[in-house]
This record gives sequence, C-alpha cells and structure tokens, in this order.
Amino acid sequence: MTPFLAYEDKGADTSSVPLVLVHGHPFDRTMWAPQIGAFSHHRRVIAPDLRGYGASPVVPGVTPLSVFAGDIEALLDDLKVETFVLAGLSMGGQIVMEAYARFPHRVRGLVLADTFPAAETAQGRKARVDMADRLLREGMRGYADEVLEKMVAPYADAEVKAHVHGMMTATPPEGAAAALRGRAERPDYRDLLTRVSVPALVVVGADDTFTPVSDAEAMHAALPDSTLRVIEGAAHMPNLERPGEFNEALGEFLARVDTHP
Repeated sequence: MTPFLAYEDKGADTSSVPLVLVHGHPFDRTMWAPQIGAFSHHRRVIAPDLRGYGASPVVPGVTPLSVFAGDIEALLDDLKVETFVLAGLSMGGQIVMEAYARFPHRVRGLVLADTFPAAETAQGRKARVDMADRLLREGMRGYADEVLEKMVAPYADAEVKAHVHGMMTATPPEGAAAALRGRAERPDYRDLLTRVSVPALVVVGADDTFTPVSDAEAMHAALPDSTLRVIEGAAHMPNLERPGEFNEALGEFLARVDTHP
C-alpha cells in the first residue's frame, strides 16, 4: 500500500535508533534538512510532510493533532519502523506529545523543540480560528510576511529567512487552516509529560517569543528524565538558525538513547 504521507527516508537501518522528525506549522519536511544531512550517515532518519503540508495530500476542514499522530503511526507501520526517537518542533512537538499518548511503547526518546504542552485558551482558540479564516480568504503570503521575523530572529541569515518564507508561502491555505482549527481544540499534555518513561530533550531558541524559554523550563521540570538546551542566537527555529548547536544537542541525546536500556 502506498503511504498516505509524502516523506524523506534516508540512511540505513543500523544498531542506532531511527529518528523521526515532525515539522511545524506552516512548514514542510525540508525544515529538517540540516538534521537529515547530519544524522542519516549513522542511522535511519524519516521526515514526513504532514497532511495539508508539502507534498502530502491537502485535507480541508479540521485536522486534530490525533489525526496527525495517527498518520505518522500509519507511515511508520508501512515503513516497518517499530521503535524510534520522535522529535518535533512547535506544532510538531504537540503532535509528538499526542503520539506518545497514543503509542508510548514504540517511542525510545522524545525531542520537544520550541513547543508547549498546555491546552489553548479561549482567546487563543478564537485567534486560531480567525487566522484559519484569514488564510482561506487571503492566502499565505501576508501572514508569512508578518511572522517571518518571529519564526526566525531578525538577525538570522538571509538564506534561512528565504527558506522559511518559501515554506510558508508554499503551504496550501486549506491545509494550514485545517491544522489551525485542530490545534485550537487540542488537549492539555502537561499531566502526560509527568508520566513520560523515556529520556527527553527539550530545546528552545533563546530569543523565541512564540514559545519562550520559560515554557521549555516548565516542560523540563515536568518530565521525569529530561535535558534542557537553550540555543543562543536563535528564535523559534533553532534547528535552521543555529544547526551546529542544535545538532550537537540532538547528537548527544541520540547517543544516550542508543545505549539506554
């Protein structure tokens, strides 16, 4: 059966634990290019385009986080990947939390980057629904122009800014709107974090205003076995803004998971 999601699958199966990378909104799997390039030499790395993003099918309406997590589970079933490290940034981090709630026995480690676990507030729900309506009405470019220098820091490299802006403007508005509506209704994962039984890495850009360092510190405090890394000189996408520092933190974590019983 052909997998529902488009995806990147690089590197051979080795004794190292496979790495699954879940992108944020409104991006696609190319946001993980520095990590795919760095880690696929030693382990299998899988990076899907979520439904509604990149080259995956566009499904309008409402896409809850549980649907995204189910899609990833189905893809990994198709690819015969039984256990793995699951890493996500921003919305991808929330999908990772939902995935852990659904199939914790398959997850060997969690990476939560520039994300937060709380349910949406009433004000936040309205803002997400209003933005979904706006994207359907206007398209992605105006939104992309407005948030670019919050997604990445104003001082980020021009090539990084161009990549991020390009991903945002290429995202189908219907897919982005469906995800926004789904995230507006997301559950609260804070209690779940206290019950995570595998190692976790919490990463955040020091200048992130969407999910500030305080959110990362709270997740780190809640998780029973976690490491916190704050990446200087980065905002909401440290994996692209400071790939060397991000990859160093991720590499140390993966080496630990590889030897974790």
